[in-house]
Amino acid sequence: MLKILVVSKYDKDGGAAIAAYRMHKSLLSSGVHSRMLVQKKVTGDYTVVGPVSIIQRLLGSISYYIDQLPVYFYKNKSAYLFSTAWFSSGDILRRINKFSPDIVHLHWSCKGMISIRDMAKIKSPVVLTMHDSWSFTGGCHIPWECKKYLAGCGTCPELGSTIRHDLSSRIFNRKLKLYTQKKDITVVAVSKWLQSCAQESALFKRKDVQCIPNALDTNDFFPVDKTLAKSILNLDPKKKLILFGAISAISDLNKGFEELSTALNQLSGIDTEIAIFGGDRPEEERTSKYKIHYFGHLHDSISLKILYSAADVMVVPSLMEAFGQTASESMSCGTPVVAFNTTGLRDIVDHKINGYLARAFDTGDLSKGIEWVLLAENYEELSKNARNKALKEFDGGVIANKYISLYKKCLDFSKSKG
Repeated sequence: MLKILVVSKYDKDGGAAIAAYRMHKSLLSSGVHSRMLVQKKVTGDYTVVGPVSIIQRLLGSISYYIDQLPVYFYKNKSAYLFSTAWFSSGDILRRINKFSPDIVHLHWSCKGMISIRDMAKIKSPVVLTMHDSWSFTGGCHIPWECKKYLAGCGTCPELGSTIRHDLSSRIFNRKLKLYTQKKDITVVAVSKWLQSCAQESALFKRKDVQCIPNALDTNDFFPVDKTLAKSILNLDPKKKLILFGAISAISDLNKGFEELSTALNQLSGIDTEIAIFGGDRPEEERTSKYKIHYFGHLHDSISLKILYSAADVMVVPSLMEAFGQTASESMSCGTPVVAFNTTGLRDIVDHKINGYLARAFDTGDLSKGIEWVLLAENYEELSKNARNKALKEFDGGVIANKYISLYKKCLDFSKSKG
């Protein structure tokens, strides 16, 4: 039986953590001996191992601030996360190696969990799943229009730096040393777009980057009768419902709330209401044309499933998305998705088959796509197509089998080199 250690900063705090935890549970369901090691444990799951000692908990609570110390020298840094990964919290490396797994499956582990230097000291072969661009950049998680990762970073716009050999350049060189020293790292992207970016980067252009999407428990996310779902949530069954949601849905500019607000104000002739989750009601409403229901932060699949099922369309207007779990969750509940035709969402939404892909950042076309779905004569077909896509491509069992096959190839490669 394969012995896998899934490593992640958190088990259920943030999109990458949720994806890692779902992957871990899918492996268990597929007969793999999987354990998950996290720095901050949220669940009560006994298969997830969190900090044990007081020192481990203390270091876990302050590690992010220690890891950010080099960033504080850049006074013009943007508000987005920039991870240095120079600091390892407590005895994470020792705990990983003590477990002695066949494979260490490394997910999102920044904010002071494990340093780049300690990654090179992991004794087992490593599968590195990228949930954003950090693994091939000089420290940023979202590169936006910057392409300096193609050559080696430096003069980093994220840091507001004008120096060629700045912090981003030094971090880039540390990663280059890591990927050069540790030959048994297999890199996985969660979308074709992220895979393409990684393969173009100076760090991974000579590596075989795999592409495996995020797993989803389709037995948790399944369609609920729309009238019943709206009744449970006390929503008007006679009105169409447009849904938008993400972690920090309103405050995170990358999630596209501004673009959505503009698109909603361009809708005409549709009796609709709006539902938003993942963010609280803002002080000033940007969209006053329709009634808006705010559902706050939802942390369980039951609430999400009912809300997805109540919606007639899910809008995911993200500007740059490595994958887009809200899109796959919505489709698994049989609700078509409208998104911009860009980045990882192109792997999830098939234009006019299970949703609508609007021209990138064109709010007029986004509005058109919302109307197209809401008024579609073949809506039931769109809904069935959405559910079938989730079952075929994102179901946990399907994804687990892909990873199991990859693990075995990694072990065969390691043995051939050993």
